[in-house]
Amino acid sequence: MAVDREKNVAPGGFPDQPGVYIMKDDRDRIIYIGKAKNLKKRIKQYFRNKDNLDVKTQVLVSQIANIEYIVTETELEALILECSLIKKHRPRYNILLKDDKNFPYIRVTMEEDYPRLTLARKMKRDGSSYFGPYRSSYYVKQTIDAINRLFKVRTCSKKIGPRNRDRACLNYHIGRCMAPCQGGVGREEYRGIIRQICLFLSHRLGELISMLEKEMEQASRNLDFEKAARIRDQIEAFKAMAEKQIVVTTSRTDQDVLAFARSGNSACMQVFFIRDGKLLEREHYFLEDIEGVSDRRLMTEFVKRFYSATAFIPREILLGCDIDEKDIIRQWLRGKKGGAVDLKVPQRGDKKQIVEMAKENAVQLLDNFSEKMKREREEAYGALEELYNVLALDEFPFRIEAFDISNIQGVQQVGSMVVFEEGRPKKNDYRRYKLKEGFGPDDYRSMREMVERRYKKCIGNDGEELPQLVLVDGGRGQVSAVEQALRELGLDLTVCGMVKDDRHRTRGIIRNGSEISLEGYKKAYRLVASIQEEAHRFAVSYHRSLRSSVQVRSALDGIKGIGQKRRKALLQHFGDINKIKEANVEQLAAVEGMNRAAAQRVYEFFNK
Repeated sequence: MAVDREKNVAPGGFPDQPGVYIMKDDRDRIIYIGKAKNLKKRIKQYFRNKDNLDVKTQVLVSQIANIEYIVTETELEALILECSLIKKHRPRYNILLKDDKNFPYIRVTMEEDYPRLTLARKMKRDGSSYFGPYRSSYYVKQTIDAINRLFKVRTCSKKIGPRNRDRACLNYHIGRCMAPCQGGVGREEYRGIIRQICLFLSHRLGELISMLEKEMEQASRNLDFEKAARIRDQIEAFKAMAEKQIVVTTSRTDQDVLAFARSGNSACMQVFFIRDGKLLEREHYFLEDIEGVSDRRLMTEFVKRFYSATAFIPREILLGCDIDEKDIIRQWLRGKKGGAVDLKVPQRGDKKQIVEMAKENAVQLLDNFSEKMKREREEAYGALEELYNVLALDEFPFRIEAFDISNIQGVQQVGSMVVFEEGRPKKNDYRRYKLKEGFGPDDYRSMREMVERRYKKCIGNDGEELPQLVLVDGGRGQVSAVEQALRELGLDLTVCGMVKDDRHRTRGIIRNGSEISLEGYKKAYRLVASIQEEAHRFAVSYHRSLRSSVQVRSALDGIKGIGQKRRKALLQHFGDINKIKEANVEQLAAVEGMNRAAAQRVYEFFNK
């Protein structure tokens, strides 16, 4: 894959080749990522006849300061790269699923001899099987818990093998685990159960029930009545699930149905998952900032975003409207599936009715969402208005920036800044600060340093947004330190302190040297308490990640061939040193930047 990057490129300066283009604003922020069969022709379309562009694209073009591009061998390569880059950078003007970076998966650790089920936030090439994405982590945790209860698979992460015999855990004694660590079940039998779980997660209930019935008969013939009874209970549970499923088509083809409703700047996409003719599941996704975007483009972008993240591609995808780039998207999906995939917009019959049913669901969900958003906006505005009045602020606090510090006895001091706009968190604007050390636990100096670093870049920069209210975690001393730092920068911002009581709960606000109680101002109190809690959470989470990094660095320092990059990769992959210690050679080798020799050295270091 060839890479060529240019700044302020004229449309005619692009190659007649497929690739990905990356648009940036005057602050070098990525604002849009797209792909093209011919980069030159595609870029020219943005600058020719601007009046024919939709409103959103016109605004995008007005903010382009430079364009970079990556040349690929084929249009399919460009599509795959585009999906990957959008997922990574989440540009402002691309159509994004609301909070799609948080959609969880169910991970089955097939790379282990005795696999487990865990919640995962990303699909990795680590030998595991992934199912999802699902709309909420709560649903994933409930599903995993139900499967663990029904199939009695292990939930621990301990190593299991002839040399790693361990005492059975509580789950075994209460009948919720087969205790493979004690030899209670053989490897092949256990992995057979895992294959059944994978059938269940793939919505293959018919196949699963047939398989279980055969196993139950075999267990009865072997006079293993305890096992037969356990399988019978599983069959009854799955049959009860099957009875609840709605038959929507006589077709036995695996289908996904995608249809949406839109209103103003928002849309709701409803996805039906049909397996073996039955509606097994429904998921919905909200899309925002879509005003002026055509239905066709909206559906195209959703298909690309959704199927770049999903773990299963069905044989047939039914759409509420047609899409652009259908041939190349079909080719991409076939490559992911390893088999045929059809994209259809049904015009009549059962399939048309199913699409209409999905659209009706989307309309209802969008109405509910719009009503909820309206209530939340009203509540947030009420809290801001109350805060504005009780603090006698000069400006209405549409944007609030709050600062907090975290350290242990002055070591590894870190700071956090969280941002609330219109009473709600704006997480894209959150910032973390690693603060200078060597001065002991000096909160005033640390707060000054953090505020100076945040607001220095605002001087002479009209594009940098300033808050109407600055909140700091602390009392008069912290407020005074921040006010002095701002005066030295020539900035006049309102600064208040958030003070806590003896039980570490928000008590009041320091304003102009005096403490103002929020008692009797419930809306303002809830807002300030949530801001203070969020700033503290964000600072503490950063501090923990740094501590984990130090632990990993010290633990891995003595291993030949494990430098800074590999230490960082191991920490990012496993999360903490204990999980690195528990990993086998295959799991270690699957980490980016590791090879088998390095993995073997790490494994042997912790398993001497």
